[in-house]
Amino acid sequence: MTHRQRWVLVLTSIASLMVALDVTVVSTALSSIRLHLGASIEQLEWTVNAYGLSFAVLLMTGAVLGDRFGRRRVFAVGLALFVLASGACALAGDVGWLIAARTLQGAGAAVIAPASLALLSGAFAPDQRGRALGIFGGITGLAVVGGPVIGGAVTQGLAWQSIFWLNVPLGLGAIPLVLRRMDESFGPPAAVDVRGLVLVTGAALGIVWGLVRGNTAGWGSAEVLATLATGAALGITFVLWELRAPVPMLPMRLFGSRRFASGNAASLLMFGALFSAVFFMAQFLQTALGSSPFEAGLRLIPWTGTVFFVAPLAGALVERIGERPLVVCGLLMQGAGLAWIALVADSGVQYAQLIVPLVLAGVGISMAIPATQNAVMTAVGASELGKASGTFSTMRQLGGAFGLAIAVAAFSGSGSYASPGAFSDGFTAAIAVSATLSLLGGVAGALLGTRRAARAGAPVLEGAAAG
Repeated sequence: MTHRQRWVLVLTSIASLMVALDVTVVSTALSSIRLHLGASIEQLEWTVNAYGLSFAVLLMTGAVLGDRFGRRRVFAVGLALFVLASGACALAGDVGWLIAARTLQGAGAAVIAPASLALLSGAFAPDQRGRALGIFGGITGLAVVGGPVIGGAVTQGLAWQSIFWLNVPLGLGAIPLVLRRMDESFGPPAAVDVRGLVLVTGAALGIVWGLVRGNTAGWGSAEVLATLATGAALGITFVLWELRAPVPMLPMRLFGSRRFASGNAASLLMFGALFSAVFFMAQFLQTALGSSPFEAGLRLIPWTGTVFFVAPLAGALVERIGERPLVVCGLLMQGAGLAWIALVADSGVQYAQLIVPLVLAGVGISMAIPATQNAVMTAVGASELGKASGTFSTMRQLGGAFGLAIAVAAFSGSGSYASPGAFSDGFTAAIAVSATLSLLGGVAGALLGTRRAARAGAPVLEGAAAG
């Protein structure tokens, strides 16, 4: 790597670490937030989904802004917004304020994510990109490894609000380095697709709202049926609009690439499984098994720690064997590990019984993430990197929001916070949902095609993207 490439890799990885940290660091603080703010399971879910939804629906807009005004410049602005929102989260006095601040934080993440992935992909040649994305995934894996531990330690030793202050020095230190050490890059100029943004926002909100409210309001209630139907109708309208929009926020022609379509489908299901499992696993260790927040974070390391070691190796291996074996095998392993946990989990289970399935699930997801990223980012030409990264990140966040909503619905239908036994009953149902989503992701990954076919089609895709 050149000196500039090293700076791009380090700074984009730091930003990605911050964005990912705010998913995992919250996991071990959820029980404390619930008790301190008197939050219900629905409100706890919204503290996660408010971040994920605003992140998801604004990603393509963030990608367009980076293409038009400069990815480095927009990347720095996104970092500043993320730092400001993190401070607002830390100062939250009630759950409504926290949810609103998390929404703003998601908007900052939506600007950071596509710019960072496009800057990183643009800094490396296609034959170097797999390894760079693997290192990027491994460094980002520090958030997955350290997030629950840091969140537990800070929550137990200080207060849950302090987990959000962690972002402030990281962001403030990174901004001047981004402006000094990274080269500016632009994508093709394009207008913001306002109608598409409104449609996809309404579609995501309607579907997630219906899933969240199903158990409380009743699955046959007018509220739930109306919001689900409206969300589905807006989603269909969004696709139809994007097919004829002069400047679409999500060009449907990209999905003509088998690798692009299958990679994004696998990503949606993969992160739906991961986000829902992370949400419940830390709470299970505390609520059902009696662990402290810090102990819960440490006990998650056999699962989360694999990302740091396996992801860089998978990123290097993808150049030799292709993405499909890693995605399929990885997601089947994660699904098997989560299903194993669902079978043995109850309030009397010994932690030692969970270690092997946690490692199995962790190795699986660590293999699948960099391979899926590489499949999507190498399916398009250089001029489409911004939109490709925005689409991938959108599918990841929407998958997380939908997966979490479905898992919470399963939890609420089978259990509650009333006792360790009641929580275990709900946890088993929720983790079974996570396992199913992961196995379905493996099926989607099987449609990626072989590496040889992908290389044969690369010039066509490049030409199509450039045109």
